[in-house]
Amino acid sequence: MIAKAEGKFLRISPSKVSQVMNLIRGKSAKEAVSILFHLNKRPKEYLIKILKSAIANAKVKGFNIEQLYISKIVCNPGPSWKRFKAAAFGRAQPILKRTSHIKIELDLKK
Repeated sequence: MIAKAEGKFLRISPSKVSQVMNLIRGKSAKEAVSILFHLNKRPKEYLIKILKSAIANAKVKGFNIEQLYISKIVCNPGPSWKRFKAAAFGRAQPILKRTSHIKIELDLKK
């Protein structure tokens, strides 16, 4: 692990994030940014922000961006927001608004 970055308590479902994460897992950092930039899914905003942060962390440490690749990318579920929706006959139905913790680690190509 050369550099890492993580986003916590992001207001998006982990299952939706994992679909987009599978597209960039194992790719080079520059290639991953370009893939995400041309994608039309909501998790791309969070992933681009976290990936750019990890790249900036690697730059500060003095590494070349061309040699970096995504060695580990994980999305874990965060706490869910509990809400209720009105239902028939005066009842209420629960709604879970899910959150995510996304972690990206970059490493050097060998």
